[in-house]
Amino acid sequence: MAYVVMIGQLILSLSILIVLHEMGHFIPAKLFGTRVEKFYLFFDPYFSLFKFKKGETEYGIGWLPLGGYVKISGMIDESMDREQMKQPPQPWEFRSKKAWQRLIIMLGGVTVNFVLGFFLYGMVLWGYGTQYLPAENATYGIYADSLGLEMGLQHGDKVLKIDNTKFTKFNDKELLREIVLNDAKNIVVERNGNNVNIPIDPKFIGLLSSSSTKDKNLFGIQFPFILEAVQDGPAKEAGLKAEDKVIGLNGQPTPYYVNFRKGMKDYKSGPIDLQVVRNKRDTLSFAMTPNEGLIGVQAYAADKFFEFKKEEYGFGEAMVLGTKKGAGFLGDQIKAFGQMFKGKIKASESLGGFGTIGKMFGKVWDWQRFWTMTAILSLILAFMNLLPIPALDGGHVMFLLWEIVTGRKPSDKFMEYATIAGFVIVIGLVLFANGMDIFRAFFQ
Repeated sequence: MAYVVMIGQLILSLSILIVLHEMGHFIPAKLFGTRVEKFYLFFDPYFSLFKFKKGETEYGIGWLPLGGYVKISGMIDESMDREQMKQPPQPWEFRSKKAWQRLIIMLGGVTVNFVLGFFLYGMVLWGYGTQYLPAENATYGIYADSLGLEMGLQHGDKVLKIDNTKFTKFNDKELLREIVLNDAKNIVVERNGNNVNIPIDPKFIGLLSSSSTKDKNLFGIQFPFILEAVQDGPAKEAGLKAEDKVIGLNGQPTPYYVNFRKGMKDYKSGPIDLQVVRNKRDTLSFAMTPNEGLIGVQAYAADKFFEFKKEEYGFGEAMVLGTKKGAGFLGDQIKAFGQMFKGKIKASESLGGFGTIGKMFGKVWDWQRFWTMTAILSLILAFMNLLPIPALDGGHVMFLLWEIVTGRKPSDKFMEYATIAGFVIVIGLVLFANGMDIFRAFFQ
């Protein structure tokens, strides 16, 4: 069921983006009197799942969910309609329009995706605000995960700076971003009352951008293990009560919840003995046998121990911040491409297909995450479509700019061959990305 939810979110998000992207081409084409023969969500080789015709345009849904298209009369595109191009140009055809009009038609799709991405970022900020833990409020420090330990972090460290930038919001992804995209060289932490400088090995740029580490954390937050509730199960039968503070597992100290959680991995079914503090003064022991690693308790979350900060925004402020946030994301994508060209990030380890994207939506339907992911995908779709590859919008824009600057229009035969070459490149990239997903799923 979880995978159905994940796939459903991915399909809905892509459907919204594809339809709006194609509307970005459709509307200016119609405004300039250009005939649009087809408007399709997904591709329809040989047959379509659904279609109807209204006016001169056929609307439908294809069976191949690799994108969508509008078939504009008199245009060399993925339809490869050679017969139409052999006929004399007609006033309603794309090729008969002025170069600046054709440019607007081709830029319409990515323009919609850019605007939509910024708008959705803003709407999420307006509707949900932002909530975060100020780093200074994380009084117990961090719990360093395996990657963090390898980097040189230790349990209890308090992160102060990344290079010369103050660490203000408790979030390990900010450290990851600075390392991968900005070549961060040092982390400054407070350790046992002293400031300690930790140099960052350059190998972590490639390691942290690898698909094998996407689900791993550098560090998390430490907080005590105090029971909010005790349900039916081993803990209740043994006598544990709400507000008990767990401090030990089989004689090993568990001062924080994460210590207990990791310790329980070794005792999924064997008997355990918990040491707890009750009423802040009595230390007691309780023996029990876990049920598949569970004892039937609910721990207080981090907001019980720390003061989180929530910022709310008016509509106008949210739109401005959303645009800045979207622009920042695009800047990060450009930096990531730069790191690939430098060889610091391996494309084979960082790129992913539909499986990778689907996982980012999560196994539970969360509207805030759904719209945030849709904003991200909208900006990625716009960015990728602007790449100067024939068969993509960016390829058409490149040739149109050449025509506007030089006054010479590329021949239809040249455009046909260029489109075929571009289509092969695009399909190759799609197969490569999704092939990497399959390889990782079965062989890693």
